[in-house]
Amino acid sequence: MGTGHQPPPEAQRFTLVPFQSDTATPDLFVAGLSLTGWIQRLGPELRIHYCLQAPLAELLLPPPAQQPQRCDDLWMHTCLEAFLAVEGDDPYWEINLSPSGDWNVYRLEGYRLGLTPEASVTALPFLCQQRPQQLELALPCPLPPPLAAAAALQVGISAVIEHRGGALSTWALAHPGPEADFHRRDGFLLRI
Repeated sequence: MGTGHQPPPEAQRFTLVPFQSDTATPDLFVAGLSLTGWIQRLGPELRIHYCLQAPLAELLLPPPAQQPQRCDDLWMHTCLEAFLAVEGDDPYWEINLSPSGDWNVYRLEGYRLGLTPEASVTALPFLCQQRPQQLELALPCPLPPPLAAAAALQVGISAVIEHRGGALSTWALAHPGPEADFHRRDGFLLRI
């Protein structure tokens, strides 16, 4: 990992964009903040690499956890996320990754329905590296069995960024609705 880290040739690159509404204040977004990365599927394994570039002193990042663990409500602070589904199937999965090392993987039965921790994932170690202007997070993880068995997956990538003062900005591949909503299938734009 590091500034010179290049994605594998077969990986898909992504760039996230902030949600903006009439009520969003201009100072909510840090000048020069960008969120990019890449995603790759290797059979039953998923690899995601996020790169947040910004003056990190202007953001609120949770400190590293002594013992990272599965936690709820990570999205209430800085959190990098991925949503995975099999096209045409109602169930989908949500991955939450905190810069602290804490994490969660949920299964949902349909749009925002039946949120439960994914039992097949009992640990999710990932690497997180910070410099004054950059945070990189690299996740290799096994896919839950229904996703591992699928020929192709729909993927949404998103993030919640907490700014000094506690304001949150939301970032995704696209924001197809009038409100920021990472669960909308029309925002799952990548195919792997």
